[in-house]
Amino acid sequence: MSQTGVCYPKGFLANGIHCGIRKNKSKKDLCLIYSENICAAASVYTQNKVKGAPIAITKENLSNHLAQAIVVNSGNANTCNSNGEQIAREMAKLSANALGIQANDMIVASTGVIGQKLDITPIANHIQELADGLSVEGGIAACEAIMTTDTTIKEWHGSFVIDGKECRIGGIAKGSGMIHPNMATMLSFITSDVDISTEMLNLVIKEVADETFNMVSVDGDTSTNDMLTVMCNGQAENPQIREKGNNYAIFKEALFRVAKHLARAMAKDGEGATKLLTCQVVNAPTKQAAKHIAKSVIASSLVKSAMFGNDANWGRILCAIGYSDADYDETTIDVTFTSVAGSVDVCKQSQGVDFDEEQATQILKQEEVIIYIDMNQGKETAESWGCDLTYDYVKINGDYRT
Repeated sequence: MSQTGVCYPKGFLANGIHCGIRKNKSKKDLCLIYSENICAAASVYTQNKVKGAPIAITKENLSNHLAQAIVVNSGNANTCNSNGEQIAREMAKLSANALGIQANDMIVASTGVIGQKLDITPIANHIQELADGLSVEGGIAACEAIMTTDTTIKEWHGSFVIDGKECRIGGIAKGSGMIHPNMATMLSFITSDVDISTEMLNLVIKEVADETFNMVSVDGDTSTNDMLTVMCNGQAENPQIREKGNNYAIFKEALFRVAKHLARAMAKDGEGATKLLTCQVVNAPTKQAAKHIAKSVIASSLVKSAMFGNDANWGRILCAIGYSDADYDETTIDVTFTSVAGSVDVCKQSQGVDFDEEQATQILKQEEVIIYIDMNQGKETAESWGCDLTYDYVKINGDYRT
């Protein structure tokens, strides 16, 4: 094994174990991510009015924009519980004691079934074991421990240079269903050894979330527990990023690369999905219009169903554009389907054109399909990601609690 994901930057350790929250002993359900020193930290959260209890505790702990560790459980969302905040606080306290840090330096997150009481006992019984197993090779185990209906781990890491100093960044995420974020994703944790002020970190996390995680839709449901957290411990020893400028732009691009990779991975692993869909909107009149159109198309159940059936039903795409909350000219739109099997134009100037249905079917049969929309009325662009809607999505969610 090697340093990957959240353990790729200097000074970060992680671990994941099965503690007993989930009945299946082969599935990990408790995760810990730890920095050797205090970090600048920032989070964005779900806009759902019904929120998981851990979000309240994390907001409270991050009021000073500092953190040193993250504890996460899967198998239970700790949402809509009368003692939910008490349990979340206890998770922070138990983790902090095991690590020898302050409880208010803990970030807490949970994912799983909503409305079921979370027993603190398995966490209390295994938290020291979890902490003792922290290592620079623990990124994969940590990623496995936050998964629910995910079929594959989602992690990425890379490096960048600021004023001659190599800086590293890495992240993990979980999310397969109940994905239609209005801030970030189901859960994503990103670490970096870059030195950046808390003010700039809080600014950049929102900018990047809006261009990546907020442009994903699997099923149109915004979760109660969505959280994106970024922790930066400064061990790269670069001059601290304190203002918008070239160094800020370099870090923003690095954070964008991680977030985009994780966002695409969630869309590709959508519950029951057979293909990754990308909607690219170009030449839109405004940035806002481009984003609204891209998200509207990728979130359309009818578009998703057509893509599952390999049906080049471009009328559904025009329909989704038409009910998007955007200001544009509806008479100039071109639509093209693209994949490794080729490209086919199906709509010009908002009207149908003759095309080879068999060729279109072969293009749509591929594992990754691009829905390319040229608005022909400006210079702005946007990109969104999603998946097809299949029979298996209903099967998975029909017996989710069992």
